[in-house]
Amino acid sequence: MNGDDRRGEIRDLLQVRPIAVAELAERYGVSESTIRRDLTRLSESGQVVRTYGGALSHATGEEQTLHEREGLAVAQKAAIARAAEAHVAGCSMVLLDAGTTVGALAGRLAGRGGLTVATPGLTSINILAGVPGIELVVLGGSVRQLSLGMVGPLAEAAVSRLSADAVFLGADGVVAGRGICEASPEQSTLKQLMIDRSRDVHVLADAGKLGRAESHWWSTFDRPWTLITDQGASEDQLAPFRADALCTVQVAGRAG
Repeated sequence: MNGDDRRGEIRDLLQVRPIAVAELAERYGVSESTIRRDLTRLSESGQVVRTYGGALSHATGEEQTLHEREGLAVAQKAAIARAAEAHVAGCSMVLLDAGTTVGALAGRLAGRGGLTVATPGLTSINILAGVPGIELVVLGGSVRQLSLGMVGPLAEAAVSRLSADAVFLGADGVVAGRGICEASPEQSTLKQLMIDRSRDVHVLADAGKLGRAESHWWSTFDRPWTLITDQGASEDQLAPFRADALCTVQVAGRAG
């Protein structure tokens, strides 16, 4: 199979599910470097979206389930969670969004004491429920089966009744000067409330989400916020965020 045929088949496979570089290399009997070059060419032509360690389809526009996202950018999410944990110091109450990257942060908070955590995310709830020293506030509502996060009027009413020292948000995509996008209006509305009710705002997004705007519903920033991403982010990806006067960029594991 020549390179063009292989790339065409990879593009079609990615419309079914995300696939890791190592799996593709084994499937086609080529090196991982060859697969990375294939994915780069497909990404540059807009046919796929690179994730660090693999790729997913750009064309389908379908939201991935939480289970599917759990296997993407695992090391990057862990690094982001380590960096985000430092921002919890001095907080007595934090808001945690739903999602896998924020869930990685929840896992790190399980060792802390004297902290109240409010969250609509079942991932974080399962991690923190019953942990000594953590007062867990469940922001109840209707459970979205894809994200396993609670949304809707009940969750919004709960958020509107509290104030937090910091919020840690995930996103389908984040765009400098525009905000974070999500697959449903209920998600974006809840995130906007979480932003408005928090003193400090942090967005946890691996490099594959920077500049992505496939989803149609947005939460925006009208005051300072911090983007925490991973070392896979290129300077071209980071430049618009660095130029945003409201945004502070933190690359996990990298000085400056």
